[in-house]
Amino acid sequence: MQTTVTWLGAALLLVSLAAAGRGEEEKVVLDKVPKAVREGVKARFPDAKATDAAKETEDGKVVYEVTIKNKEQTIDVTLTPEGEIIKIEKEIGKKDLPQAVSKVLEEKYPKATYKIVEEINKVEKKKETLEFYEVLLEKADKHRLEVQITAEGKIVNEENKDGEKDGE
Repeated sequence: MQTTVTWLGAALLLVSLAAAGRGEEEKVVLDKVPKAVREGVKARFPDAKATDAAKETEDGKVVYEVTIKNKEQTIDVTLTPEGEIIKIEKEIGKKDLPQAVSKVLEEKYPKATYKIVEEINKVEKKKETLEFYEVLLEKADKHRLEVQITAEGKIVNEENKDGEKDGE
């Protein structure tokens, strides 16, 4: 019996380590988010209300992603456990995309419906720099696709999102 329990425990540990290595999110109750992380969000977005949080491993390092509502805008803030912001993903409107981005997307995906449009900013030493735009599209054939595209209109990544809910 003890051998079975030991093997079961080892198997569960391997599964959880594999999931952590892939960067899968683990939901975190807001009041269980480390104080430094909460303070980091509050310092950058003082009027925002936290709505959700998750913990994950990216490139071998633990990070927290806190979803906030800031003046009707949904924002995902990624922070280190020490509260340093490393990425900000702001939901924006389709109309807020640069002309070059809109042109490329409309040419490549005519008649697509824009489900989610985000501005992805990398943060280093508290300086925010636009990295790319991320657009979740539903094409005319009903296939869903997430497109990462630079402000100049260069597509850097496309990922099939069929079968996933918006925001996954």
